[in-house]
Parts: sequence; structure tokens; C-alpha cells
Amino acid sequence: MRRVFKYALPVVVAVVVTGVWAVRDDMGLGRNMEIMVNMMRELSLQYVDEIKPDKLMSDGAQGMVRNLDPYTHYMSEEEMNDFELMATGKYGGIGATIRMKRDSSGVVIAQPYKGSPSDLAGLKIGDKFISIDGKDVTKATTAEVSSKLKGTPGTKVKLKVQRLLSGKVEELEITRARIAIPGVPYAGFVDDGIAYIRHADFTDGCYDDMRAMVEKLRQEQTIKGVVLDYRDNGGGSVSEAVKILSMFVPKGSKVLTMQGRSEQSKREYHTETIPVLGDVPVVALISGSSASASEIVCGALQDMDRAVLMGQRSYGKGLVQTVVPLGYNAYLKLTTAKYYIPSGRCVQRINYAHQGDAKDEVVPDSLINEFKTSNGRKVYDGKGLMPDEKIEPEYISTFAILLYNLGFIEDFLDEYMRRNPNMQVDNKTFSISDADYEDFVRFMEDKEVPYQSRTRDALELLKKTSKEERYDDAFIEHLNEIESKLKDQKMDNLRTYRAEIEELINGDVILRHNYYEGVVEHNLRSDSTVIKAVELLRDAERYNKILKEQDTQRN
Repeated sequence: MRRVFKYALPVVVAVVVTGVWAVRDDMGLGRNMEIMVNMMRELSLQYVDEIKPDKLMSDGAQGMVRNLDPYTHYMSEEEMNDFELMATGKYGGIGATIRMKRDSSGVVIAQPYKGSPSDLAGLKIGDKFISIDGKDVTKATTAEVSSKLKGTPGTKVKLKVQRLLSGKVEELEITRARIAIPGVPYAGFVDDGIAYIRHADFTDGCYDDMRAMVEKLRQEQTIKGVVLDYRDNGGGSVSEAVKILSMFVPKGSKVLTMQGRSEQSKREYHTETIPVLGDVPVVALISGSSASASEIVCGALQDMDRAVLMGQRSYGKGLVQTVVPLGYNAYLKLTTAKYYIPSGRCVQRINYAHQGDAKDEVVPDSLINEFKTSNGRKVYDGKGLMPDEKIEPEYISTFAILLYNLGFIEDFLDEYMRRNPNMQVDNKTFSISDADYEDFVRFMEDKEVPYQSRTRDALELLKKTSKEERYDDAFIEHLNEIESKLKDQKMDNLRTYRAEIEELINGDVILRHNYYEGVVEHNLRSDSTVIKAVELLRDAERYNKILKEQDTQRN
């Protein structure tokens, strides 16, 4: 054990010495370094069970950043691979997501990406993996199957799969490719001359995806207005965000400033190309999950009065992360700066400066500052982006989401697909029939759904507290009467939430026939926020008045 400990020691020293350079005035650093080394020695030599030094070091590194902010992480070599996939959207593999069946009977295809090796090989949603390169995977986990499917582009992988529709086991040989998950999964026209672009994330190359989509749309018809959908976009590459802004604002515009403690963290970003949609009216959609790079794009468009923001207040992430190598294929992703959009404001919502000494806090109203857009409209910092046109979010019932997450809808549709192998699906008009939904209700009769409505939860709490506080029997009788009228059992909920459940089923059917882009196109027909965005783009007087006169709400 002592030999292994000495191997770990230089790593500790390397990390700490770097810290000495940054905080050379901290006289306690040497003392704490010695304590840490002594602690590792005692744990290595005396702990009741054998401890792997690598695990000790990893845990120590994680502990070092635990109380900073949720974006600062120590990443091992394995974790770095996952991070690169998230950041770039690219990996070597067959191009499909996978899932474990609800009854744990095997790993199946959840979605083949359009045009990927898995798609070209004819793999379909629900096809089950039997073996990979001759090794049985019928009892493997999704992580184990995923690891076997990934590999160097150009290499081959031999699969044995059981087809969902026929039940037959087939052997396939697929050549792995460099898989690029599209950052812009859909673009199309939602009205005469009104384009809709769904931007899902800011992976490397998403600007090229969007530019290609725009050029394709321009070939179809003249673009008179654009709906940019950044709802639920969690962000990503800053450079991609700046490139995308260059499509809408004048060349040379300062759209972003970074400011941190070090000189290296200070930087200004300007657009570098002539805009292709410089004069086209834009409505950008945001939600409470729009964060980071999506807030950079939408915030800059708002500050420059280049777009009307519509939706809900965004998340409020105004921090910038940098990935630095630590040696031995380990990395540190750390927050190095805050970013400021053209008005000079930072959208960061939570103050992490306490570093574990106190609870992280939302920026109080007293510290919210007022800024001005290019046209002089009032906007505010500290709490994300407030939309110019606030739209209440549409919620889907917990019961419907539970049915989907538990896999009941997918299991039902496996049978549905077997019964309808040759059906044709129109993205815009498709819907299952009344008879199909009744089949689903019968399918659910013997299924257990661990769900209880919030109304029943509240009623049970009221009954409990009323008994503890000794209210009279008449009061309890009233509560019992209310309970008798409350219908939130499984079969009742299948009726109450039919519209929402039916839409989840419709979306999954379309996914199986026409990929994710088909689902987006289908959902547009009933998306009330998109409909309102189109109405605004059609009303030039109202659109221009918002950009010239309307202040955003402070809260």
C-alpha cells in the first residue's frame, strides 16, 4: 500500500502547487497540503478495508470543487469522453439511442438517427439486441451495450437482433461512422413566409446546421419572418452562439463580453460575417430551461432590439466554463468568468460566492439593476431574461408523463406496430382512432401505476391534521364526502387525461415512422406559443411598437 501511496503523492503536489501560484498569499495552504497528504497516508495504511488510491484521489478532487458551483467539475478520462459527446454532439458508433425494456427483458433500439448507419441498416425502434460481436447481451445493461456499440469510425460491428415486427432474429454487420447529433433538428414554414427553426443545443457545428436550414428554406419561398425556438435549450458552445447571432445582426456588432479574475478570462466577441437575415422580423421563444448560450443569443437579440422574446423567464446562467488539463488524461471544468450581453447586464440568477459557508441565494430584488436596449427600453439583470411577451407555460399532467416514463406507451405501441406494419403517417394530421385509444385503456387494465394526485395528497393531509386538532365529526364527514367525489384512480385518469396521453401516443407513432423531426412538425399544429408568435409577426405595427417602446417587467 505504501508504494501506491507514493504514486498518488505527486498528483496531490501538482494540484496544490498550481494553487500556490494563484493564492500565494494564503499562508495556510502548506499546512492544509500536509494535512491532506497525512490523511491519505493514514487511510491507505489503516482503513479497515483496502482502498484504491485512484478512488481516494478522485474523491478528493471532487470534494475540492463540491462547494463552488454546480458547473465546476473534476473529470476523469471516462467522464471526459461523455463531456466531449455533450459538447460536440459527435461520437463514433452506429447512430442510435437505446433503452432497457420496462420488464428488463433486454436492451432495444429507442431511436435510430435519420441517415445514420443504424438507420441505413434498417434497424427500427423496438428491435432487441441479442449479441454484439458474438457476445451475448440479452442480460446486459444499456451502458454495457452502448459501450460495445461505440468505436472508431470505419470499424465494423456484428449484431444479432430480434426484429420487433416479425420476431425473427437477424444478423447484421454495420460500419461505425462519426455520428453528429444535429443541433437544429427541424426547420420549416408554419405559415406563408413565416419560418420556424427549432434549435435544440449549441454543439459544435450547430451554426452550419442552422445556416444550411435557412438556405434550404430560402429556396422554397421568401422568408418574411422567423420563429426561433430556444425553449429547453440548455446551451453549449459560446463561439457557436456568436456565429448564429451573425446571421441576424450587423457585421462587427459587439454581442458578448466576458469578465473574470484573470486577464485570460477577459474577452469581447464581435460578429464577423454579413447577416443573411439582417432585416427579417424575429420572435425568439424561451422557457425556464433556456440557459447559457441560448440566453446569450436571445439576450443579445433583445438588447439590440433585433427580436421580440416570447415565453417564460429564462433560467439565468451567466457563467462561463473552461476545460483545463490536469495530466494523466484528467481534466478540470471550472467557472472562469461571467458573461455580459450588449446592454451590459449579466443574467446570472444564483450567487454561488458563499462556497459552502451559506446557502446559495437568488439575487435579491434590491440588487437588481436596470439597463437599456439600443432603443432605450428598460431591461434588467440578475434573474435571467424576462420575455417581452410573457406566455404562461402549458403543463402536461403528471399521470400522463408517468405512463410514458414507465414505458407503458412504448410497450403498447410495440403491439400496435405489429398490428399495423404498413401504415402511412402524415406528420401534420395523424392521430390514433377512438378504437385505438380504447385498446390502450384495455392494455392498461392490469398495469400498476404508482400515482396519486396532488388533490388527494392534500385531502389526506387535511384529514390527518383535522383529526389531530380534534375537529368535530361533521367536519370529517364533509371531507369524506369530498373524497367520495374525487376520481383519480387509474381508469378514471385514463379518461380525465385522455387528450394528453393521446398526444404522447401520437408523437411516439410518428417518431417510429418519421423520426424526431416528424414529431416536431406534428406538435407545431397545436403549439399555442408558436401560434401566438406567428400572429405577432403578422402584426407589424404591434411588433415594432414592442421593440421601440415596451419595457420588460422587472419581476
